[in-house]
Amino acid sequence: MGSILPGESAGKVSRRNEEMSQPSDPGSLPITSVKASLHEVERRRSERLLITVPIRVEGVDRNGEKFSEETRTLIISRQGARIILKRMVSAGASVLITNLVVRRTGRFRIVGPTQPPSGDGGEWGVECQEANYDIWGIGFPPASLTAGACAALLECRRCHAVKLTPLSLVEYEVLGASGLLAKECEPCARLTSWSCKETSTSLPGEEGCTPVDTPGAHTEHRLGKDVRAHNRVVLQLPMRVRSFYGTEEITRSENVSRGGICFITDRSYEVGEIILITCPYESGGHNVEIRGKVVRRREMQGTGRKIYGICYER
Repeated sequence: MGSILPGESAGKVSRRNEEMSQPSDPGSLPITSVKASLHEVERRRSERLLITVPIRVEGVDRNGEKFSEETRTLIISRQGARIILKRMVSAGASVLITNLVVRRTGRFRIVGPTQPPSGDGGEWGVECQEANYDIWGIGFPPASLTAGACAALLECRRCHAVKLTPLSLVEYEVLGASGLLAKECEPCARLTSWSCKETSTSLPGEEGCTPVDTPGAHTEHRLGKDVRAHNRVVLQLPMRVRSFYGTEEITRSENVSRGGICFITDRSYEVGEIILITCPYESGGHNVEIRGKVVRRREMQGTGRKIYGICYER
């Protein structure tokens, strides 16, 4: 039992202790650790995109030496990103990050490592220190999407604005059939045509090549050569995953291509395992199930979740 504060009755103490024992709203908790910070970013699923963006990071490393390194993102969000960095940096350090696609620069804080560092560097979580600053050039929706919602990274064909856009299943079907959707565009101040934004962005000099290996590759497993024969688009669609061992889950895709699909889950699937995928999935609707093979798996350190790459089986 807590001590009685000046001017406080025993009844007030009891109520205070009861309030203190209740779990607080996770969204209102201050971020007090690297793990809590990464968990908060992970919780806001509508604000996270598995997308590669070439960036330049400038700052001071652990040895006090200034550096400038061209690298890439692994995941971006409204507040920050997970990035690959060869230089060893300190948690809490401030760095400048430049988006080499849209040429925007912002100041970020190093939250901490998201993979154990290796000789080649590691993965780091970073948070933007400038409120409401958009370094990515992507309009993010409010953090209200659920695993059963649809969303796509769309590009206005008139002004080339990019926005993560919630979609109805009907809109998704129209987009898949015609390749275009008529949506209101704020910059254009009119109804314009939108299409999926391809995310096959690579580092300078890597066009047409296999993506850069992620440091800490001991946590990543692949089957065969990691060559993406198809461009990817960000489509967050409700999907059902069934295994031949009786497990089933409803989750959401992160990106799709003609040859496969990517999703995140806390379930475990083995590389080489055949699974049955329904995407998009609608409870009680007419769903088409296809076979897929797990060809890629990567642990998301500090989250207990895994990223899976699935290749469709013909």
